Amino acid sequence: METIKPTEAQKKSRRGRNVALGVVLAALVALFYVVTIIKLGGMG
Repeated sequence: METIKPTEAQKKSRRGRNVALGVVLAALVALFYVVTIIKLGGMG
């Protein structure tokens, strides 16, 4: 079975997309964390 070898440009593009996805996921996690802290703090 033959594997497809990505070119350098494709590798860079994929790496950039992965980094962007990671940043977005981290931002969402941080947002949920902050909202949860605010909600819990407001109740106490």
